[in-house]
Amino acid sequence: MTEHSISNSEIKDLVSQGLEAASAAATSAALQDVRVAYLGKSGRLAAHPYFQTIKDANPEQKKIIGADRTAATTALNAAIDARKAELEVAELNARLASEFTDVTLPATPALRGSIHPITQVTEELIAIFADFGFSVAEGPEIEDDFHNFSALNIPESHPARQMHDTFYLKGDGKEPFPVLRTHTSPVQVRTMVSQKPPIRIIAPGTTYRSDSDMTHTPMFHQIEGLVIEKNVHMGHLKGLLHDALAAFFGLEKLPMRFRASFFPFTEPSAEVDIGCKRGKDALVIGEGSDWLEVAGCGMVHPNVLKNCGLDPTEWQGFAFGCGIERLAMLKYNIPDLRTMFAGDVRWLKHYGFNALDIPSLIKGVAA
Repeated sequence: MTEHSISNSEIKDLVSQGLEAASAAATSAALQDVRVAYLGKSGRLAAHPYFQTIKDANPEQKKIIGADRTAATTALNAAIDARKAELEVAELNARLASEFTDVTLPATPALRGSIHPITQVTEELIAIFADFGFSVAEGPEIEDDFHNFSALNIPESHPARQMHDTFYLKGDGKEPFPVLRTHTSPVQVRTMVSQKPPIRIIAPGTTYRSDSDMTHTPMFHQIEGLVIEKNVHMGHLKGLLHDALAAFFGLEKLPMRFRASFFPFTEPSAEVDIGCKRGKDALVIGEGSDWLEVAGCGMVHPNVLKNCGLDPTEWQGFAFGCGIERLAMLKYNIPDLRTMFAGDVRWLKHYGFNALDIPSLIKGVAA
């Protein structure tokens, strides 16, 4: 209904004034003032004497007055909404123009970018494990059932396969559906299938699980390690993790313990805890009588070796994995995981690293 269907001439004039005011509004705030002035509970439309007479009018008159109120409100709302859309576009363009940065200009301290803590920690870990003879292996983030589950001795009934834990994709519509990889372990499988032992690799990368809270995000980063050789055992695994974690945290000695656990792809399996002291305002690594879980590990299950074409009577191996965000939070005192993905430049300026400050064991990777 338009203003032309309004029967009362005073209301027509009032609506015309409102349309002019909406059209003249130069900012969103000014337009909101117009909306309140004309359409608010105590606005000019509601307070007009013509609409006050509806309570004493006969049924036929009530229909006319009600129709006039609807037509007037509709006309004003439409004009205000249209003007709002115009102002939002203009204000956005003005903001984009004012925030424009010429990326071709020479770098200045104000414009120089920072390395994200996730990237920094990944590079630190690569530098540490490179010193132990590990190479970096990569694989696709969209995986098939075999590499993500079956080859890793994960049965079809395992909870990790359920949709509330895993992001499934339709693919070609045929089951089993492809998934966004839930860990970087498929990289280990692909390496064992394509590369002859001995194998010594780490696999950093992005992984996905259907989980979100202060310490979990649907997308996160892991780093996993795999060693396949003859006559390796848990002692080698424990020694490697101790020295690697001590180097990462910059400690000469690091209290560490293994707790028995269960993973389908390793046997025996263990959770890795490091010693710490929990204070009121800080967590100190390497001191105190408390323990903090940082990784999972174990000897590669014989079934996994068989699935990858290796003879478990000839080859043994161990594997380990940990969350990169978790290590970054512990080392650099980052309280909330979600802030890492917020895209806040102020946060990155505070927690970020100099782009030229490349981690190496020569100068030390511990900040």
